[in-house]
Amino acid sequence: MLDLCLLGTGGMMPLPYRWLTSLMLRYNGSSLLIDCGEGTQISIREKGWSFHALDTICITHFHGDHISGLPGILLAMGNSDRTEPLLMIGPKGLERVVQSLRVIAPELPFKIHFVELTEKEAHIEHKGYHIDAFRVSHKITCYGYSVSIPRAGLFDVEKARENGVPLKLWSRLQKGETVTEDGRAYTPDLVLGPERKGIKVTYTTDTRPVPAIAEHAKGSDLFICEGMYGEKGDINNAVKYKHMTFEEAARLAKEAGVKELWLTHYSPALGRPEMFMDDVRAIFPNAHAGKDRMSRELNFEEGVSS
Repeated sequence: MLDLCLLGTGGMMPLPYRWLTSLMLRYNGSSLLIDCGEGTQISIREKGWSFHALDTICITHFHGDHISGLPGILLAMGNSDRTEPLLMIGPKGLERVVQSLRVIAPELPFKIHFVELTEKEAHIEHKGYHIDAFRVSHKITCYGYSVSIPRAGLFDVEKARENGVPLKLWSRLQKGETVTEDGRAYTPDLVLGPERKGIKVTYTTDTRPVPAIAEHAKGSDLFICEGMYGEKGDINNAVKYKHMTFEEAARLAKEAGVKELWLTHYSPALGRPEMFMDDVRAIFPNAHAGKDRMSRELNFEEGVSS
């Protein structure tokens, strides 16, 4: 099971009823954060979730509404007696930006490891999360993220016997280990059936619609996408400032064949996103206007991965 919470849904500036952009996911005792705009720390506390298990922070880009909450997050993690290292993923220059922000959070009881993205795509595995970063199209370098939880196939006794796998190795191979015994390497695929369907969430914001988004969102259980502008007449602003309209996000969701769409990163002028959802649902019916602390539990389904 994967828990997730849309901590903030605002773009540009926080409002009394809307914090800035952030998403938190929890799986198997580990938490992952994507972006941390102003108010993220408050929203986590209001949700009742913990900072202690926060192992990974992914940053889409270095505009203030996506990273201004980071110093407070780091201090809160330090105050939670965390000592395990923290992994941070983001565009090239991430370490320099974070260390600059740490002028007001200089002493932390944990180390920070940085993965700086320089290519159009990157794959990182950490704490059970499979993270695919992909470059999108904004005014500065910006990445979207797909986070997947794969699920191995069921243990197959007959397959293990046919492949001559010693009984004493079955348990370790079932857990995903590769074991060498008497000069032969035994791999999990010798005892496991076809990989089962996992869980996938894709998050993208601050971008124009580009093919990479639909490609990486393909088959996602949940697609969280920016909807900076709701009105049809705002397309000119969307093009000018390299953002998206609600309807553009809906068309991406339809193209990618996702199960569900949540909109986020609203313009401060957009007071009631729900007003524009009829046109969105005409394109992609299972679409929702995201709200701060909107939450979901995603469970594994039966079936083989496609």
